[in-house]
Amino acid sequence: MIDVKKVADLARLHIQPEDEARYQEQLSAIFKYFEEVAQIDTAGVEPLATPSEIEQVWRADEARVEISTEEALANAPEKSGQLFKVPPVV
Repeated sequence: MIDVKKVADLARLHIQPEDEARYQEQLSAIFKYFEEVAQIDTAGVEPLATPSEIEQVWRADEARVEISTEEALANAPEKSGQLFKVPPVV
């Protein structure tokens, strides 16, 4: 049986005591489905990244200058030399 309080603590969620029984029932049902899926025989089935045959389309990597540094910094509220100046993030 799943300990709802422990799962809520791990997820840093606060749940109301009156909701615990309902969540217990729902989590148990979810894990029951996981158990059913785990019993499926997947021998001989290759893993897939996606369920459909999707081809990646790549473009050539070309270096090109779209705008100059001065143009990029033209509307910056603050700049430091050739860099955008932003507030420090702690």
